[in-house]
Amino acid sequence: MFDHSGVDDAAVHGWAVDLACADLPSDDGVMIDEIRALEELVCAAQARQARLAAAFDRSQRAALADRGVPAERQGRGVAEQVALARRESPHRGRLHLGLAKVLDTELPHTRAAFDAGRITEWRATVIARETACLTLEDRRAVDRAIAGDPDALESYSDRVVLAELHKLAARLDPASVAERRRRAETERRVSIRPAPDTMAHLTVLLPVAQAVAVYAVLSAAADRDTAAGDPRTRGQLMADTLVARVTGAPTIDGRPVPPVSLGVVMTDHALLGGAHDTAHLDGYGTIPAGLARELLADHLDTGSQAWLRRLYADPDTGELVAMDSRQRLFRGRLREAIDLRDQSCRTPWCNAPIRHRDHITGIADGGHTTVLDGQGLCEQCNHAKQAPGWRARPRPSPGHQVETTTPTGHTYTSPAPPLVALRHPAFKQVDPGRWVLVG
Repeated sequence: MFDHSGVDDAAVHGWAVDLACADLPSDDGVMIDEIRALEELVCAAQARQARLAAAFDRSQRAALADRGVPAERQGRGVAEQVALARRESPHRGRLHLGLAKVLDTELPHTRAAFDAGRITEWRATVIARETACLTLEDRRAVDRAIAGDPDALESYSDRVVLAELHKLAARLDPASVAERRRRAETERRVSIRPAPDTMAHLTVLLPVAQAVAVYAVLSAAADRDTAAGDPRTRGQLMADTLVARVTGAPTIDGRPVPPVSLGVVMTDHALLGGAHDTAHLDGYGTIPAGLARELLADHLDTGSQAWLRRLYADPDTGELVAMDSRQRLFRGRLREAIDLRDQSCRTPWCNAPIRHRDHITGIADGGHTTVLDGQGLCEQCNHAKQAPGWRARPRPSPGHQVETTTPTGHTYTSPAPPLVALRHPAFKQVDPGRWVLVG
């Protein structure tokens, strides 16, 4: 019998241990039943996370209000604490908290279905997102129409739910739908994120007419090249045409080689000796040594200059400990050293690009402008740590670590990633180009 008087973290951890240790059933039908039951449990657990996040937000705001913090600053750092607890990025934390607050006050039927494990967190997010442009009265009317029958809501696909939300919103408030479209056009942007196998997703968010026009131009260019006998696939032709036209890059064997500065960090063995030590591409992450050599060779073939700067890393950890003191191409060697060492925002699970170089220990608290007392942060994380109750300190050993303490007293440690993978206790280097597994 479940005790409804309360749940604490010890009980939840106990459930996790029980699930991990329990024997698997032998009957196929029972397996499917348990998979379904666990899916409902996952949804119900996420719904409780949402209720906890909303309650935590109210508590934190009330505490800051009692301390005299202005209303516009009372929510600072709350979403970031939710993100740390869920081991997700601050951006995801803000989405989770936003959904939690909407479910808590404006979408009672959706919340009930979510609490019961009938819908996923994504389904609840879609309902909240697509009704955001409506008045509170209209939003609750859509909530009742969509989620008032939890059996029907559970059986619909996401596409059906989305289509019904669009119909209802357009019927109740067509003006708000039009305004939402105009506002969406102001949010056009370009973003990039890593993809597997040293690829990257370059995403362009455009108004539909512009997106269709760009695609049509690339498609027509691919058709012409194919008709002329180009052996590349249609997708390759469209991608190469996009890069060539945007960058004005020269080509090698039909491939555009953009004449831009690429920050590649690799060992001398990997650069000159054919070793397989991985390299680091600034703005992307780890890449194979062979690809790093190809990038260098391609740029030399096009006549581009290659600048070399010596970096000094710990031979066991790969951590950056020093760099060539002579100026080469950029000013601010200290800033560059922090960027190369941290690679992305140092907040655990954030992974956003570095936008601010921050003093771990504030200058007012005796901090210094050094590599040890510096860290790379995204803009949002830097603002969050300015909220009352946040503390951070550098921990120089082992490696460079940042210890962050949140207002609730929870502590999170962020180690700097290895700059290059020079050594690992499970491997032994038998020659400059070959490693073997030990044991």
